[in-house]
Amino acid sequence: MPRPDQAAYMLRAAAGAAGRAYKQQLLELLDIRAGQTALDVGCGPGADLPALAERVGPEGTVIGVDHDTAMLDEVRRRTGGWPVVEIREGDAHALPVEPGSVDRAKIDRVLMHVARPADVLAQLHLVTRPGALVGLVEPDWDTLVVDAEDVGTSRAFTRYTTSDVVRHATIGRGLARLAEQAGFTVETVLATAPVFRDFQDADHTLGLGRNMQRAISDGYIDEARGRRWFASLAEGPFFAAFTLVSVICSR
Repeated sequence: MPRPDQAAYMLRAAAGAAGRAYKQQLLELLDIRAGQTALDVGCGPGADLPALAERVGPEGTVIGVDHDTAMLDEVRRRTGGWPVVEIREGDAHALPVEPGSVDRAKIDRVLMHVARPADVLAQLHLVTRPGALVGLVEPDWDTLVVDAEDVGTSRAFTRYTTSDVVRHATIGRGLARLAEQAGFTVETVLATAPVFRDFQDADHTLGLGRNMQRAISDGYIDEARGRRWFASLAEGPFFAAFTLVSVICSR
């Protein structure tokens, strides 16, 4: 199955019930105030930038950074009415942001994909001011559970996701440790379990079909067994969940 359009995929994930809940919680914990400078690293299509702009107000600044030019085009389209939003093309390993200039920062489901998470956190430490708050959110894909009568294939699917699909699939559990190693003080650690009861929603967000096809193509899961497993999920009732870790740390 083809990979979905990334901008549409990210916007749909952010708009879902699970996405709205943890994002709202993250913004509240970051305690963003009027006049501050807020940074969104790996901002993608800009789903969170309007909420940041509302909180910093007309005297503040929101900086969205992403390396994908197609994503940045979508961001500019979505945030054209927010004069406080600045869009910058750049790598998370070398942020295009002045050292010590940021009051609040967030990086949401990005560290699992980057080459060197520790270097990205070092960059966040560099660009934030003393007293700044930084929010980190990452899943732990090793905790992905998909209900099926064929429990063995569900377990094999999770193992394949962890070993072959996501670069740093278990980074969620290490966020607090990595933040402290980067020089931050960890203030809050939360773990939530987004629950999926709708098969189509889970297939879109968790990549059940496309990743099972990859597992079959790689010889990780037998084709007949994998196809039976996927077909059974669509018959319902459906349940899947994983652990999402949020860390708030101070500079």
